[in-house]
Amino acid sequence: MGTATLEKNEAGSPSDAGSQGASHLITVTLRIRRFNPEVSAEPEWQDFTLEIDPKERVLDALHQIKWEMDGTLTFRRSCAHGICGSDAMRINGRNRLACKTLIKDIGPEKPITVEPIKGLTVLKDLVVDMEPFFQAYRDVMPFLVTKGNEPTRERYQSPGDRERFDDTTKCILCAACTSSCPVFWNDGQYFGPAAIVNAHRFIFDSRDEAGEQRLEILNDRDGVWRCRTTFNCTDACPRGIEVTKAIQEVKRALITRRF
Repeated sequence: MGTATLEKNEAGSPSDAGSQGASHLITVTLRIRRFNPEVSAEPEWQDFTLEIDPKERVLDALHQIKWEMDGTLTFRRSCAHGICGSDAMRINGRNRLACKTLIKDIGPEKPITVEPIKGLTVLKDLVVDMEPFFQAYRDVMPFLVTKGNEPTRERYQSPGDRERFDDTTKCILCAACTSSCPVFWNDGQYFGPAAIVNAHRFIFDSRDEAGEQRLEILNDRDGVWRCRTTFNCTDACPRGIEVTKAIQEVKRALITRRF
């Protein structure tokens, strides 16, 4: 039986493969807005310089900093694949998911700024208090409401009826849209785009029977009429939801009572 051998490359050393891999790395500086209420009442910017593959994500860079440079850096993340919505943050001034943003796409030749999303109280570093956001979500009754006895089989719905609200089913509650809204920045009582999107998902569901109730909730002074149609929310949505369009459809339903 033959014995496996490790062939040397032209440089004569197996370790050269590792050095070739390292040649793909670039030097990147992440400028992170830090805040620790136990240390200071004011936030401050801190630079971290690291070597990283430009095809890696901002989340990977944050992991590298936390695991190898400063374990006190605090941020949220879970699935790391753009589904859980945990790692929304402002990267180079725009709301993005850190796990979906590649280093090479955001100008790594300059310092990359990373800060918490706006409009929500910062608890520490990149972590914000999400409770007001989720309270607005709960207030619009984001669940199917029906009357009568429980059915013995599924409630049928045509493909056309399902398509009517398909876009707004994609929401992952990352708060990127709501925290990009100037109205929400200035008045935290505003329901915000995400809550309205999730209300839309059930208002236009042919199986649901609480559309009128949700419309009345959104007819409040802090409801859908606060939207100024700046399209920030649509631009910020990592799932590509036409958020502004959904808000306008809810406004139209309030006026016509047709949905």
